[in-house]
Amino acid sequence: MKNITLSAEENLIEAARRRAMAEHTTLNEQFRLWLKNYVGREQQVARAMRTIRELQGQLFTGGRKFTRDEMNER
Repeated sequence: MKNITLSAEENLIEAARRRAMAEHTTLNEQFRLWLKNYVGREQQVARAMRTIRELQGQLFTGGRKFTRDEMNER
């Protein structure tokens, strides 16, 4: 595991440490989770875009245009 150094306002760091302690974790562990999620969002977007591109050639509407309400129906 590689170490990095971050800078932030002292009061912000202390508040974050208190919150982590209240959640029975560490600031270090919370940063690792944030970093994993940060990178994961980009990968999730890439997977979603691949799926969209794959489906674009497979779905046909017969030329019909849907209204905004129709597209958002569940």
